[in-house]
Amino acid sequence: MSNPRDTYKYHLKIGNKVVHRGVTNDLDRREQEHLQKWPASHIAQIGNRTTREAGLTWEREDGKRN
Repeated sequence: MSNPRDTYKYHLKIGNKVVHRGVTNDLDRREQEHLQKWPASHIAQIGNRTTREAGLTWEREDGKRN
């Protein structure tokens, strides 16, 4: 059985600056959570939906580059 592609990769941005990178299965909910800490922020979806496992790998690898 294949893993569902139900995970979004995203960058949380203030203006054009990325302040956080992450994965979620609900972009709207996650953006509302982030707005509590960063009121002027917005989420930019990165690529298409993916599997949770692939999303977490992307998040770990992206963090190593910064």
